[in-house]
Amino acid sequence: MRIGLYPGTFDPITLGHIDIIRRACSLVDRLVIGVAINRDKGPLFSLEERVAMIEAEAASLSAHLSCEVVVHPFDNLLIHCAHDVGATVIIRGLRAVADFEYEYQMVGMNRAMDDSIETVFLMAEAQHQAIASKLVKEIARLNGDVSNFVSPAVHGALTDRFS
Repeated sequence: MRIGLYPGTFDPITLGHIDIIRRACSLVDRLVIGVAINRDKGPLFSLEERVAMIEAEAASLSAHLSCEVVVHPFDNLLIHCAHDVGATVIIRGLRAVADFEYEYQMVGMNRAMDDSIETVFLMAEAQHQAIASKLVKEIARLNGDVSNFVSPAVHGALTDRFS
């Protein structure tokens, strides 16, 4: 069984993330969505809320996915998380060239720690390339419409959080 790990903070999960999940499922038999705890980023949603949102999105996608999707919170090194879940491939989404520079450095460090785990980059579809969780939160905080960037359930959670 080929296991992939798609890590991120997912604060909140966006349509861009969902696009990467769909496409990653064509590459692996099981996709583990690694939800980084990362207290340094000061997430808007708690770990439990982010996990619940991702599980709900994955459940609604399950009929259309060609792999099993599981959610796994983690607060250790990405490479250690990959070992913990048995992943042989790390999936990373790229929105723009600027993302690649950081991701390239991460791949180098991860390969230095374990060169048996590959990293695969998936470019976001054109309509999702501008979507970033940070920007979605800012737009929602200022009463802007984020319905083109997140699912209806996540839109509701953002509306509730900022009302």
